[in-house]
Amino acid sequence: MSQNGVVSQTFRALVESADRKFARVRDLPLYGNRSQNQHYFHKVFKAYMRLWKYQQENRTKLVESGLNRWEIGEIASRIGQLYFNQYMRTSEARFIVEAYVFYEAILSRKYFEGAKVRDLGVRFKELRFYARFLLVSLILNRTEMVKLLVDQFRDLVEDCKANFRETNFKEWKLVVQEIVRFTKVDTAFTNIRPLRYCAMLDSHPASIPYVSRFHAKKVLKFKDAILTSYHRNEVKFAELTLDTYRMLQCLEWEPSGSFYQKRPVLPNDRSGASIDHSGASGVIDINFVADMTDPTLPPNPRKAVLYRPSVTHLLAVIATICEELPPESIMLIYLSASGRAGPSSVSQVENSGGSRRSSNSKIISRISHKQNSSTPEFHVNGKKESSDYYENYLWLGPRGHSGSNNLYPGDILPFTRRPLFLIIDSDNSHAFKVLHGAERGETAALLLSPLRPAFKDPSSAETTQYGSQFTFFLTAPLQAFCQMVGLSSSDHDADAYNDAETILSTSFSEWEVILCTSTSLDLVWAQVLSDPFLRRLILRFILCRCVLCLFCPPEDSEHYLPVCLPQLPNSVSPKSEVVQSCVRRLADHLGVANCFHLSDT
Repeated sequence: MSQNGVVSQTFRALVESADRKFARVRDLPLYGNRSQNQHYFHKVFKAYMRLWKYQQENRTKLVESGLNRWEIGEIASRIGQLYFNQYMRTSEARFIVEAYVFYEAILSRKYFEGAKVRDLGVRFKELRFYARFLLVSLILNRTEMVKLLVDQFRDLVEDCKANFRETNFKEWKLVVQEIVRFTKVDTAFTNIRPLRYCAMLDSHPASIPYVSRFHAKKVLKFKDAILTSYHRNEVKFAELTLDTYRMLQCLEWEPSGSFYQKRPVLPNDRSGASIDHSGASGVIDINFVADMTDPTLPPNPRKAVLYRPSVTHLLAVIATICEELPPESIMLIYLSASGRAGPSSVSQVENSGGSRRSSNSKIISRISHKQNSSTPEFHVNGKKESSDYYENYLWLGPRGHSGSNNLYPGDILPFTRRPLFLIIDSDNSHAFKVLHGAERGETAALLLSPLRPAFKDPSSAETTQYGSQFTFFLTAPLQAFCQMVGLSSSDHDADAYNDAETILSTSFSEWEVILCTSTSLDLVWAQVLSDPFLRRLILRFILCRCVLCLFCPPEDSEHYLPVCLPQLPNSVSPKSEVVQSCVRRLADHLGVANCFHLSDT
């Protein structure tokens, strides 16, 4: 066998070995058994590192033996996918940055271009590459790259339809529609500020001494989060919905190291000029050992992002992460879902057995009674009845399925043996108030959304095209405020928005000092106040509650106000002058004071 033949045979063997290991890692769950998963990741990574170096060192001989450029692109794409999967497991920024580096190099080196037009298999690989690169670019907020990729992705799908008329590309057309819809919503308020926690924007100099000195009797570390949303027709791309996308970013640090400086995005050269691919890659450098993390930032909390999970799957994930939760740590659970199961919901509850069998009128009366109550319900001898935990629910399922898709407050109770920070965003969120006081070991921190969104234009309240309003307030409060009162990004210049952000920043700083010096702050909030992510969520909740309190008619407040349990101090209540003054200044600055019930003081 010739030397080129030996090189080619060795290369193919390395490809097969790496692909087998990749298949094992790809199918591993994104949560649980982290040390074992890390072991598998290292094994598959070493296999691809060996493969990549081999093709770099023997590129000329491999090309002479018939190696195609798309094969190099496929290897690089697998490595990028490997990095992205590891990012989803660990939330470590270095992994998603490495994925971006590989995908960007594939695009700039045009590894998939020039493939035979009739090679359908290669075209599918190219389509998958674009979809994955789009997802990575979205999460990293590379807006210009996303725009470029959307255009090229759309062109590629049209080209495939034209050249493979016997093949149905309907699913890929839907993917294009998804990303166009997603980016249209996501860029409605562009270039205001990142959703991620930015040390420059989210650390308030005036309150830093109070936060740094604050120390509760018990301090919990925020290490893990579970994020899921399940709504019909919700805006999504791939398996990332708009609500979970916003929460995912809200619970990460905005990188500030030089490694993350964004480079300009240049469109591909389509002049047809030949590209020399005989040398080593150079651009794509596997650098797993190098420390690419920003040394100025602590690690991101790990996040399990679940796309449309079944109730049993969701509970299994919560149980797994609870079991592995380190001592003195707290887990955040974010659930965004409807409390309505559709036309057949009543019969589904009746047929689900046990104490849940009840008539239509009884269910409706109980729901309305619960929703109109701002305090936990107590019954015989001051104790809640067990049936209270299984009356109302979140709906995690497609239309027309059985009551097995109902997530009840009682389903969460077993996990309150560990500290929980629970965010429920639903039109039936207040049903989860029954958890307060019924915990099995640790008092849970509860942030419960309003039962209805509030908008200046009532027609906006019926749409799901912008994601949840409550989640928007928790992740991008100024944008949520503007959306609520009907302002668009074109209504004010950048300076006006920057000044509005300054108003919020100044107010958040004041509220931090109030919380840190309060003698009536419940331990549940005090034990997480030192964590920047959870503290920021609490501050934004305070803003959201006051904004909605002053925006909505007082007689409708029960439906339009969010709830926190245990209660936060009165000094930061919606009636507090220090909190109301923030909303007043913001409304005056943006010229929308007429939308609010503001006093003259």
